[in-house]
Amino acid sequence: MAKTHSLKAEDRKRTGSGVLKRMRREGFIPSVVYGGGSENRNVKVSAKGIREMLADSASTNVLVDLELDGGSSQLAFLKDLQHDPLSGQVLHVDFIAVDDKSEITAQIPVSLVGEAVGVKLGGQLEQMIYSLEIKCLPKDLPETIEGDASGLNVGEVLSVGGMNWPEGVSPTLGQDVVVALVAKTRVALSEAAAGEEEGGADTDAASEGAEQSAG
Repeated sequence: MAKTHSLKAEDRKRTGSGVLKRMRREGFIPSVVYGGGSENRNVKVSAKGIREMLADSASTNVLVDLELDGGSSQLAFLKDLQHDPLSGQVLHVDFIAVDDKSEITAQIPVSLVGEAVGVKLGGQLEQMIYSLEIKCLPKDLPETIEGDASGLNVGEVLSVGGMNWPEGVSPTLGQDVVVALVAKTRVALSEAAAGEEEGGADTDAASEGAEQSAG
């Protein structure tokens, strides 16, 4: 399951683009916490803390225990990050307040494990989907969704329904959506053709032997 990170979130009352730029120069990122039946709360969080949190996570879908002013805390889900298009630096963060019973929706990375049988025969494993949208409770949020590709032969597919779904986690896509497949390559087609020719040659040889015996 995904790790819950702790992050200090200080209230911010100042507004205006100039103030926000100064806040960022001071090492903070303006943020907002919304949902959970409460009014939106404008806060600022450490830019360094956000960088470290993202570096320690498999995706940007992170559960955070926000340490708020006044000594209270709020479990939240990192919903959105706004980046500077040139520098890539995080400019703003949106958090959704949740509790243990709040179902959340998240994009989780897909990880394929195992070497496909079809690859050993000359096919090529092609991953079509690299992240899947899932629904779950905060306590069940996974780091990744794994799919076992080892049983795939040439021309076979791994679908959403064939992924290894942890308990309490469900996909929003249909069960038949293709996640990965083993494509037929020239090598695989050549080996298949060679196998058919060899089989045919054996049959011809056997037939010829039977005719000679009969003669």
